[in-house]
Amino acid sequence: MAAGALVSLNSGLDDPILLTQWLAIAWSTEIAPSQLLARQILNRDLVLWRDSTNTLHCWRDLCIHRGAKLSLGKVSNDCVICPYHAWQYDVSGQCIKIPAQPNLPPPAKAHAETYQTRERYGIVWVCLGTPSSDTPDFPQANDPTFRLVQAGPYRFRANGPRVMENLYDVAHLGIVHAGLLGDPLHPEIEDYEVTMSLLGPEAKAIRIWQPDPDGTGQPALVTYRYWAAGPLTAGLEKIHGPHNFGILSQVAPIDANHCELRMVIAMNYGHDIPAADIRAFQDTVTEQDRGIVESQRPELLPLDLQTELHLRSDRMAIAYRKWLRDIGFTYGTA
Repeated sequence: MAAGALVSLNSGLDDPILLTQWLAIAWSTEIAPSQLLARQILNRDLVLWRDSTNTLHCWRDLCIHRGAKLSLGKVSNDCVICPYHAWQYDVSGQCIKIPAQPNLPPPAKAHAETYQTRERYGIVWVCLGTPSSDTPDFPQANDPTFRLVQAGPYRFRANGPRVMENLYDVAHLGIVHAGLLGDPLHPEIEDYEVTMSLLGPEAKAIRIWQPDPDGTGQPALVTYRYWAAGPLTAGLEKIHGPHNFGILSQVAPIDANHCELRMVIAMNYGHDIPAADIRAFQDTVTEQDRGIVESQRPELLPLDLQTELHLRSDRMAIAYRKWLRDIGFTYGTA
């Protein structure tokens, strides 16, 4: 094998649970009217586009005729036109015109493969099968006193569950993110409780010492809450006095070697802080995480709880592993 060659980490992209999940595939602002945007998720090529009513569509990026990518074509009169033979597909995905035989109706099976989409919090969500629930809820984002800032996407050469568990890992904040989200001189994590909701595990009242939790320059103990909104979707809330900070994170598997993390940040303070500065801070934090997550071995998240050692500060991670095992989630796990 050539040096630097990629090795497939897992074939778990065929996990049927993935087909029931809403996955973040793009930002709403990326999809301009009458433009085609190519994306990949679960090793599938997709194309996103808007019609003249601003309705969003997500299809398999494939012309049924000779397999050309529809994303290389164009949108005209609310139809996607294939770049190869100019077959025209209407908003339903049905081919309505074949230039090579204009006097014959296209066959019924000349139809693009279409998927369900939603737009929420500035995210384009796609489900490749039958959704098991609605798109994830983010309570802070529903409060008009909060501002929203999108961050990412961040690509990891790792499987989604490893990225997710890192999001739930409270003890690394003072080490990996020293000076930003924690202080190595105050690494202690008090015991905390994890409960199980209908959506997954939830950890409350985790107290963490932070050097500058809200931009005032004053260190303080802050309170964290984490919750699972799906196997690959997580919520976070940080409270310091009247200041409330939240993140909704979603990890979308791209192929067997990579996944992408998108985040929506909600804050009820700091409205004068430029969004670019908030994103830049998150870029720095995620880059610190990336080096750690991509180094972890085994690459597949062990669910047997025996492969790795665990501490009480790992309660949320332990609950997450147990929950994945209980629901039969196989992508990125062992």
